[in-house]
Amino acid sequence: MIHMMKKKIISTVAASLLALNTTFAFCGFYVAKADAKLFNKTSQVILVREGNRTTVTMASDFQGDVKDFAMVIPIPEVPDREDIKTVRKNIFEILDSYSAPRLAEYYDQNPCYDYYKTYAFSESRSLKLSVVTDSNMMMEKEEKVKIEARYEVDEYDVLILSSEESSALESWLIDNDYKIPKGASQVLQPYIKSGMKFFVVKVNLDRLKKSGATDLTPLQMTFTTDKFMLPIRLGMANANGDQDMIVYAITKSGRVECTNYRTTKIPTNADVPLFVQDDFGSFYKGVFDKHVVREGKRNVFLEYAWDVSPQNNVKCDPCVGTPPAKADLQEAGVFWFSYNPYNERNKAFFTRLHVRYNLQDFPQDLFFQITPNTESFQGRYVIRHPATGDLSCDDGQKYIKELVQRREKELHTLARLTGQDVGEYTNYITAYASKLKENKEVTKKNNILPVNDNFNDKGTGLGVKPLFYISIGVIFLLVVVLPFFLGKAQFNKA
Repeated sequence: MIHMMKKKIISTVAASLLALNTTFAFCGFYVAKADAKLFNKTSQVILVREGNRTTVTMASDFQGDVKDFAMVIPIPEVPDREDIKTVRKNIFEILDSYSAPRLAEYYDQNPCYDYYKTYAFSESRSLKLSVVTDSNMMMEKEEKVKIEARYEVDEYDVLILSSEESSALESWLIDNDYKIPKGASQVLQPYIKSGMKFFVVKVNLDRLKKSGATDLTPLQMTFTTDKFMLPIRLGMANANGDQDMIVYAITKSGRVECTNYRTTKIPTNADVPLFVQDDFGSFYKGVFDKHVVREGKRNVFLEYAWDVSPQNNVKCDPCVGTPPAKADLQEAGVFWFSYNPYNERNKAFFTRLHVRYNLQDFPQDLFFQITPNTESFQGRYVIRHPATGDLSCDDGQKYIKELVQRREKELHTLARLTGQDVGEYTNYITAYASKLKENKEVTKKNNILPVNDNFNDKGTGLGVKPLFYISIGVIFLLVVVLPFFLGKAQFNKA
């Protein structure tokens, strides 16, 4: 009876191990990621949209003296004081790490090994907002610029401005020590004509010093508008070359896509050579650069899309970082979650968009729409480690030949994705040729005319050294050609 119980327990454990192994084989193991830090001049924005309500969270990539920091953002309405706050800076790190293009690794199983036999035995910041009552903090230069509201938000002084003329607004900002690019009036004018307000931010040095903070915290604001858009033109007024922007968009129903520029997927699910692991960041930069050139600059690129609802347990394959918790999504601006974890309202779909823009190729702001598309997508690249151990069995020999062909395909994929010259990596294809039994047997039988250890150019058969061809030619000459001419000469004499 005890023997039967032990046998049953062993069978159950073996079955569990097999099931566990299958799960890992599907998901793969995370190796590296290509986060926003890879790209220079990169800004990050979180957009949360439901109905006509939009929450925008901005992470500043400002470098320099904070007294020179200034932010001017067109917004459709004057927000209330409770609609503006700061959030934890690591909310961007969480969303970025989780959604970044990733490298996964898999391990080949040795076809000469009986695996079945082996398995059978063997927290958010609390924010304080108050209306500034000191009327002398900012003075209006003229009636054409109006201060609609002013707030203190932690280390920031926030003004909501409206204006009738872009030149008057530009002069007002400069006169009040806001560091904005010269000639900004040309970019401001379309927003003024649309009746938009301006969210103007400057750092209060005294409050920053009292807080003890060394970095500026992200700002978040919420407003209602029928237009789902992101103003980018003002940020390009003083831009030197291309800029990168990562947009993390969260909705209740589906994927976010751009409406006035084409949204296109980055290449994904490609097997690449093992050495890509050594510098995956450079590899992905090459992929993105090549894709921008191939698809055209006026594109918004999809890097990730997935249902991240709290009740959805599978949010990535493999996961680059810790999936955002319910509290993270709420801090990012998701306002519709219920306290009941099983409530159908607790839906969240996460879209990561990457755009490289300049004033010439992106003359318009980015306009978006929420689509019903809930298909999962991620930028994912795969490396496959070859099997180890004895590969002398017939299946092992067949595996080696297939491995050589697979590696050749991986190099071609690398060249296609990045434009990289892969000519120097021929040894990556031929490295396993010496493990073929037929290679070693032919070498033993023919020591005078040895067979080359390398595969031919196609990576599918053994190449023979030039000495073999020369020897065959000499033998043919001595055995066939020379006797023929000698016999012919004797016949003529007769």
